[in-house]
Amino acid sequence: MYGPSDRAESLATLHAARDAGITLLDTGDFYGMGHNELLIGEALRTLPRDQVQISVKFGAQRDPAGNWIGYDASPAAVKTALAYTLQRLGVEYIDIYRPARLDPDVPVEDTIGAIAEMVGAGYVRHIGLSEVGAATIRRAAAVHPIADLQIEYSLISRGIEDAILPTCRELGIGITAYGVLSRGLISGHWQAGQGSAADFRSHSPRFQQGNVERNLALVEALRAIATAKGASVAQIAIAWVAAQGQDIVPLVGARRRDRLAEALGALDVTLTPADLAAIEQAIPKGAAAGDRYMAAQMHHLDSEQG
Repeated sequence: MYGPSDRAESLATLHAARDAGITLLDTGDFYGMGHNELLIGEALRTLPRDQVQISVKFGAQRDPAGNWIGYDASPAAVKTALAYTLQRLGVEYIDIYRPARLDPDVPVEDTIGAIAEMVGAGYVRHIGLSEVGAATIRRAAAVHPIADLQIEYSLISRGIEDAILPTCRELGIGITAYGVLSRGLISGHWQAGQGSAADFRSHSPRFQQGNVERNLALVEALRAIATAKGASVAQIAIAWVAAQGQDIVPLVGARRRDRLAEALGALDVTLTPADLAAIEQAIPKGAAAGDRYMAAQMHHLDSEQG
């Protein structure tokens, strides 16, 4: 999705994460067409299973060429996908299992009910959600307790603050925040023109000419704050998400140990009220240019439908 990766470095990064005390490993059965689950499964052979929490998303459908062809979160699909995930990971249960998106053709109650059956059978420990709105969260929680909502949340993606975050807090549902570096856009490392045509960012609205220049200007404003704090831009961006509440866990994607180490450095960054005010001034809510996904994908996000 974001360029080439090295298998040995990937495995080394997984082990480095565990050595650093990271316990949550997040994946999706459609990441690399099952390849990412197989990679994590290989790492798990030398990691204590009871010391790691595995979160898996399912439901996204892909063809042999890798094209995205829809979603299926029907009860039968839930159980079939789970069976294959358990096999690829080489584990007996999944800690948190969640539909990647709301299936427009399947009531969320049916999807959650099917996962609840798998909880009862011991194959799943907790149920999560991903990219759904407040009304859907309430409907799902009425069927079975929901552990957390995985959703994009960053300095330049703050849509959850209006209704979704308050709803989750009312219901005692945690937030697993992905995209905290906006796919590298606010990492401080990305520059216009990077990547290949196969890279997700080559099609993402925020990386397109006319938008990317404005967004990178925001990054430079953040860089000034980071420099004053003796931190990297990425560390400030991650620390900001972590500072929004103890019920919010920043989810950081790393393919290399150096990027992992940088991300972990965010734990040593303490943002004062003055720092947070300066960050807000540098990147006010709604400052980003462009949507976080292409129009067709935005249409599939229940979290964006009001």
